[in-house]
Amino acid sequence: MAGSQRVYKQRIKSTQSLKKMFRAQELIAASRIGRARDRVALASPYSRAITRAVSAVATHSDVTHPFLAQRTDTNRVALLLIASDRGMAGAYSATVLRETERQIEKLQAEGREVDLYVSGRRAVSYFSFRQRELAGQWIGQSDAPQYETALEIADTLLERFRAPADEGGVAEVHVVFTQFVNMVTQRPRVIRLLPLEVVEGVAPAGDGGPLPLYDFEPDPETVLDALLPRYFRARIFASLLQAAASELAARQRAMHTATDNAEDLIRTYTRLANQARQGEITQEISEIVSGADALASAS
Repeated sequence: MAGSQRVYKQRIKSTQSLKKMFRAQELIAASRIGRARDRVALASPYSRAITRAVSAVATHSDVTHPFLAQRTDTNRVALLLIASDRGMAGAYSATVLRETERQIEKLQAEGREVDLYVSGRRAVSYFSFRQRELAGQWIGQSDAPQYETALEIADTLLERFRAPADEGGVAEVHVVFTQFVNMVTQRPRVIRLLPLEVVEGVAPAGDGGPLPLYDFEPDPETVLDALLPRYFRARIFASLLQAAASELAARQRAMHTATDNAEDLIRTYTRLANQARQGEITQEISEIVSGADALASAS
């Protein structure tokens, strides 16, 4: 019985240590989530503005740009996965990894050959363990992405899209990330970025919709050459920011739940330790009474 008390006390002590760690991780995530949400909000106006500008040029001109045309000389596809560098975020990484696997299966079923690019140490470990070759990887900034990293990722993918088929060029570029909706909801999303899919169109002239408020100078071709790379980089950076906010929200929620579970375990182990102590006391009393009765009978 005394052994049971020692076991429960050791479990209480270890669970208290875990609770402190979980609580610290929750507070760290809570302190960072506000800044991450602000960065998402600050980046949104620029993303919307450049999307409208690209939409206007694409809708109101007859320009054929390589970023807008479907390539038919290759069946290779670049897929960028944005995951986390660290764990302790619940099912955040597992959810986006499952979505990536589904997208890979879908592309392969269409006869596509997938080149995988990964951001986040958890995803790198996942595919390395399964001996899946990675075309590119970036780690170390999943919860606080920098614009320089977004530029590096975007320029790498743009170079692959521009490259000839015999030099590893790709026909499409897809990105898998987690969209931040609110502190409770984060959704995995898959977006095809190249060839460009305009997600916010401008009504064409003559259909009763508003006329565009853009003049193309010096010409639509030059405007697209300048806008499309900027648009692509902005979308990559926005995806990284969305994923960072989602990761921190998931970590805060997971650590809050883990802290509550640790408190429940401590209460359970404390009750069991008290029961074991009461049982030990009862047994000692019974032994004393039995000994006293034996002495009385002998005399």
